[in-house]
Amino acid sequence: MRRPARKSSLSDAQTVDPNHSRSYAIFLLSRRDYSASELRKKMKGRGYVEDAIIPVVDDLLASNTINDQRYGSNVVAYRARRGQGPVRIRNELRRAGVAAEDVEAAVIGAAEGDSPDFVKRAREVRARKFGPEIPRDRKERAKQARFLQYRGFSNDHIRAALEGDLEDGEPDLS
Repeated sequence: MRRPARKSSLSDAQTVDPNHSRSYAIFLLSRRDYSASELRKKMKGRGYVEDAIIPVVDDLLASNTINDQRYGSNVVAYRARRGQGPVRIRNELRRAGVAAEDVEAAVIGAAEGDSPDFVKRAREVRARKFGPEIPRDRKERAKQARFLQYRGFSNDHIRAALEGDLEDGEPDLS
């Protein structure tokens, strides 16, 4: 059950005070990493005005306290460990407001060795869900391919996880 939305207990003076908004931003960042866009949304939802949010976020970006590239790398590493593929991770980073070039740098960096290999990860996820036996019938292969596609793996990763290219006549999984 969701909690009811929390009403802002901030006074009008606090919503425009840059020191108060900076303190809240630091408080949020002490709990977990945020992208610049996520931090703006979170602060705006708390009741801070744009005039107080923008300079604080810009200052945190300048001091490298928030860094979308670092955030992207952390998300890629975390999601890859949880068995998610690069397609799903890219979508999550885009929803978090990370710039397209930072998203690609994080995912490509993971593919080049900063994080687990996605082909290996797809094989592990498939084996954990369906067992070590590689499916031979078309229906079971399609079922496992759909599962891996849902987890965010590309067609190449899925083919490798199912050990070999899909047979001719099967639908493209992209």
